[in-house]
Amino acid sequence: MHYRITASRRPALAAGRPVAAALLLALAACSPANVDWAEHGNGPEEQRFSRLDDINAESVDRLGLDWFADLDTDRGQEATPIAVGGKLYVSTAWSMVKAFDGRTGKLLWAYDPKVPREWAVNACCDVVNRGVAVSKGRVFVGTLDGRLVALDAATGRPVWSTLTIDPAKPYTITGAPRVVKGKVIIGNGGAEYGVRGYVSAYDADTGKLAWRFYTVPGDPSKPFEMPILARAARTWAGTWWKMGGGGTVWDSMAYDPTLDLLYIGTGNGSPWNRRIRSAGKGDNLFLSSIIALRPETGAYVWHYQVTPGDEWDFTATQPIMLADLTFDGKPRKVLMQAPKNGFFYVLDRATGKLLSAKAFAPVTWASGIDLKTGRPIENPAARYSETGKPFLQMPGPLGAHSWYPMSFNPGTGLVYLPTQTFPFLYAPDGEYRHNRRGWNLGAQMGTPALPDAHGALAAIRSTIKGALVAWDPVRQREVWRVDYGEAFNGGTLATAGDLVFQGNASGRFVAYKADDGRRMWSFDAQSGIMAAPVTYAVAGKQYIAVMAGYGGVGGMGPGALTNPDRSKRNISRLLVFSLEGKAHLPPAPPVAALPSPAPPVDLSANADLESGRRLYERSCGTCHGSAAISAGIAPDLRYSQMLAKEAFHAVVLDGALRDAGMAGFAGTLSAAEVENVRAYLVARAKLALALRRATHAASPQGHAP
Repeated sequence: MHYRITASRRPALAAGRPVAAALLLALAACSPANVDWAEHGNGPEEQRFSRLDDINAESVDRLGLDWFADLDTDRGQEATPIAVGGKLYVSTAWSMVKAFDGRTGKLLWAYDPKVPREWAVNACCDVVNRGVAVSKGRVFVGTLDGRLVALDAATGRPVWSTLTIDPAKPYTITGAPRVVKGKVIIGNGGAEYGVRGYVSAYDADTGKLAWRFYTVPGDPSKPFEMPILARAARTWAGTWWKMGGGGTVWDSMAYDPTLDLLYIGTGNGSPWNRRIRSAGKGDNLFLSSIIALRPETGAYVWHYQVTPGDEWDFTATQPIMLADLTFDGKPRKVLMQAPKNGFFYVLDRATGKLLSAKAFAPVTWASGIDLKTGRPIENPAARYSETGKPFLQMPGPLGAHSWYPMSFNPGTGLVYLPTQTFPFLYAPDGEYRHNRRGWNLGAQMGTPALPDAHGALAAIRSTIKGALVAWDPVRQREVWRVDYGEAFNGGTLATAGDLVFQGNASGRFVAYKADDGRRMWSFDAQSGIMAAPVTYAVAGKQYIAVMAGYGGVGGMGPGALTNPDRSKRNISRLLVFSLEGKAHLPPAPPVAALPSPAPPVDLSANADLESGRRLYERSCGTCHGSAAISAGIAPDLRYSQMLAKEAFHAVVLDGALRDAGMAGFAGTLSAAEVENVRAYLVARAKLALALRRATHAASPQGHAP
């Protein structure tokens, strides 16, 4: 039976849990033949729930691939598809946009904003894009190099384009814009590099700037852009404005049309280390905060700071979700978030008052949240900038939950939350200096030097895990979970068919029963999935769509440690499923074998390997992997043919491969420092070769740790 909006079916949910009024209005406006997924979270509340139920717990075993589209970039794919009027709109890596016929998969148009490839040096976590917004015949996309572009939805031709950043500073855009009351809302990223965060609103018709809200105060010797920043400045110390401050709005937003409030989540401090950033003092508003604004003017209404004085990269940019729940026998309009720091927060969304907060994953930096003050009860040892000592804690900067979207089923009352356990050793960087290019953290990366024995590295990997957790936000407890052997699994979709869909890092696309977590169906996607699925209907037929393609932080930096054998392929595709779908993917090509390391011996006699290791982790490891262990997204430099001195310096200093995405570091690294990095990589290459020979364990992929 095809799903229809009828009076008898509209609010039939369990336990008397109400459906948001805006969702019902949107559903009622759908035609019987077509049901759209018209907004990032399938509504301004960002619940990622669909009332479509043809694909359900009884029929899902008949689900098959209906059509697929190969994409023209094999970097990470994180976008949520948008379905409007039978068409599917997706963004891909490098901020490209494509439109497909949602029923046949025919490519209708493609748009390439031609982002300069060397701008990738400013992207902390791959050249990804999380989606577009569609409104009134236009498609809006933010580009990696900071533009906001409006496209004609019928043709893909640009209507207007505006630069939202100072191009002299290392800003990026990877998040999806939202359209609220005729304004396109967009933030940016770059806090690891030393920028000041803000969110902007542009007129959807003209592209003209309507308002801008800065999330941290600027130079206090100059007038503040908004009165609220004077209050925020009292929570800072030192000369923070010279270092940017951070607080970038790089992902989450939600909107309550009844309260007329726009909610944004802000990011980490810049640098991470509060002693460097703010003389070791203050809460540093509005870092790591949820902020409520008026969407027409950008006026401040309230805020709740999730992690005061953040120095762990504990962003509050993770998905924000709105719902109507019952607390203490009373209906409450709530806001829910599960940010990086490991606690699940429920706030009154009218006032920002904290209602409850409980840990949803292992947490060692704090013992809990004080409900009277709303502040975390910190473990003093976690303040590495104050103690001056390393501290191994959970979660780390990759978070107990990051950008991967969660979903909410009003019928079960459960939030379906991708979680992960990824410990990290925080330590102050005693050699910190501000770099024009590369990360500016004030904390060491890759600390200590990773062990090289197979067993030791395997032990580290064994601590890195992921799970899909069904969380009851009223009782603040886990109801069920599905454990994975690795982190960085995809976002979720909840449907009225009593199903939860999720892709995972191992390359499976899976449907679980919403009430108890039983695995109902699975598909081999041939590639890791990070993005969240959506569902829509065309001509009365329900479809499920998801972007496949691995990368992002899971395939770069310390995340690469989760890929021990390079078998986590990265084949970027849009996959679309339906009942009785009969399409098949072609056989996956074999993973290209890595060459045997043959490191050159022309090293400077005075090269400092330990200095090279620290410089590598700060300037190179975020793309090429901690300890030079790559997951295959960026080249594994232990196997590079460019390790000879002349070639290496030409690439790293002079930018000989800038058009391929490798910017030069002249002005940031000296020739002597580049030589130290090269010496470290040669040592890593020699070790990889020695391990291969000693263990006779060369795989078909040619991997050695």
